[in-house]
Amino acid sequence: MRWHTADFDAMSWEGVHVHGFRIVENGDGTAELQLDLDFILEWPENVGAGDGFRVAQAMLQFHEVSGLRVALDYVAFSAGMSPFAIDRIERAPLREIADDEEDRGPWRWRILVGWPEGLFEFEASGFSQWLVGDVVAQRVPALAPAQRM
Repeated sequence: MRWHTADFDAMSWEGVHVHGFRIVENGDGTAELQLDLDFILEWPENVGAGDGFRVAQAMLQFHEVSGLRVALDYVAFSAGMSPFAIDRIERAPLREIADDEEDRGPWRWRILVGWPEGLFEFEASGFSQWLVGDVVAQRVPALAPAQRM
């Protein structure tokens, strides 16, 4: 499965765990920002009843990133080091969009981190996301280390 910028409004990253991030230089002052995720493809209808999550390892890559600011605060919660969890991803246009014009970016992106507190802010032309592991049905929304590549 593969998703792109045009799919943004149909996607949710709530509760998605991030195991790592990487900055790959483009050579023109921008970079690709890659996040290694446990992407939740399907939430159970009734979590308390023991229905399963459908989860797979995925790569989320933002393109032509500039102006990156990252803040993760594990100290405020006395949290042990573990993957952080996304609360949501937001975007806003960097220029005025006419009523009859389609918004094709670039955008100002914000990845709000729900656990621990944190934030990624940057400008980027868009994103791509793809699965790099098998889809697993399980009772928790994150993969165990042995399930990841």
